[in-house]
Amino acid sequence: MLLSHGGEPLRTADRAARWTVEQVLALAPDASSRKAGSKLGSAGPWSGGGCDGSGAVWGLCRGSGSKPYQTVVDTTGPAYQCSCPSRKFPCKHALGLLLVWASGESALPAGEMPDWAGEWLTGRRRRAADKGKGKPETDGAPAAGPADPEAARRRAERRAERVTGGAQELEQRLTDLLRGGLAAADQSGYGLWEETAARMVDAQAPGLAARVRELGSIPASGAGWPARLLEECALLHLLDSAWLGIDRLPEPLAATVRSRVGLTAPAEGPPVRDHWLVLAQYDTPDGKIVTRRIWLYGRDSGRTALLLSFGAAGRSPGLALPVGVTIDAEITPCPGAGRLRAELGRQFGVPSPTGTRPPGGTAAAAIGAYGDALRDDPWLDAWPVTLREVIPVPSGDGWQLADAAGDAALPIAPAALSRPGLWKLVALSGGSPVTVFGECGHRGFDPLAAWSTDADADAGAGACGVDADSVEISSVDTTPETVPLI
Repeated sequence: MLLSHGGEPLRTADRAARWTVEQVLALAPDASSRKAGSKLGSAGPWSGGGCDGSGAVWGLCRGSGSKPYQTVVDTTGPAYQCSCPSRKFPCKHALGLLLVWASGESALPAGEMPDWAGEWLTGRRRRAADKGKGKPETDGAPAAGPADPEAARRRAERRAERVTGGAQELEQRLTDLLRGGLAAADQSGYGLWEETAARMVDAQAPGLAARVRELGSIPASGAGWPARLLEECALLHLLDSAWLGIDRLPEPLAATVRSRVGLTAPAEGPPVRDHWLVLAQYDTPDGKIVTRRIWLYGRDSGRTALLLSFGAAGRSPGLALPVGVTIDAEITPCPGAGRLRAELGRQFGVPSPTGTRPPGGTAAAAIGAYGDALRDDPWLDAWPVTLREVIPVPSGDGWQLADAAGDAALPIAPAALSRPGLWKLVALSGGSPVTVFGECGHRGFDPLAAWSTDADADAGAGACGVDADSVEISSVDTTPETVPLI
């Protein structure tokens, strides 16, 4: 019997729908894996392949050795297992197998799972069930109790003391910088900033270290850099001061400060179960660590949530969700302003490639939402928003998203101008309004996903005199497809 992440039997009647090619490629840990996996995305190298209604896909891939590689994917995770020696997850064979699966039923038909694939899948889902419900007692002995709370308190106090020392040292560094004049900051070079960032790492304050590295890059950012450097120095000083006086802050703001300096807090509160649409997934390097951000939208709760996972050098983060699928799952929010960050909990059933796009607003409303969020978190770089009925248009040396009604426009962030996703957005629009999800901040709007204005989907509701976004569109043919832009 195969188990879901929640420890419940998977209903084979709820057959896992096939993903699109874009959803598969969004899982690739890097560009080289995406290219190598695409070469294996045809039926030629594969044999003994198949899939079933529980979300399992398997196959044997011909390689350079005498034995083919055994590859199996659990799309409910997703999770991957391959007998190849690659340390990337997913490896090129898993990506190639999913691409074959995405190409249609004739390429990888439904069938009976071989023993080697079934053993791994059953074991993985049982372990996930144990993790979700708490591991049961074994051999009549009670389960291990919680860690010593007194020892945990002492560790937390020692780390807080180190962070305090780092914040005080950083304050002195900022004082010296301002005393010498910002205009001369570019003469010291990046090495001094990197040394200061390393000191913050030693103080166990990775959040401060990341902001120091950003300061070091500003003098080389082009005209007007002294003003930008002053702004970032002021925000960093505000964060230092908040940490040094954290005992006097209200708890929600104190939780935000702890998060900003790099002290993570466990998720708390009752889990929220919903049908979560995966809006975007992207990786950002931070020294030797890669951070993966996954944005979710809850169909029933209307909530936007952020999942974070991390990978060491040379390895991709463990959590990966294909953009555009909907998962029936629980998430538990983490403390801090906005409570956007959450941890993924139990999943129920198999992911579906269809979902309702998030409701959107105007460009002016997006700016207002970011401004409201800044009241609770002054260090917030951007806020997740969805723009409804906007058109990408050129603006000077860049682009902007203009309201179809012509009321307002948002400039597209410079970081997005060099990505292929911008041209994908322009092609999707073709001069017509689109819905776009992204991050709105002081650098502009960074588009992460988009949906075309589906005339057929809107017509079904419009004919009844109802706004299309006020009803659930469950038909696969009429639900607009999520187009990833990053």
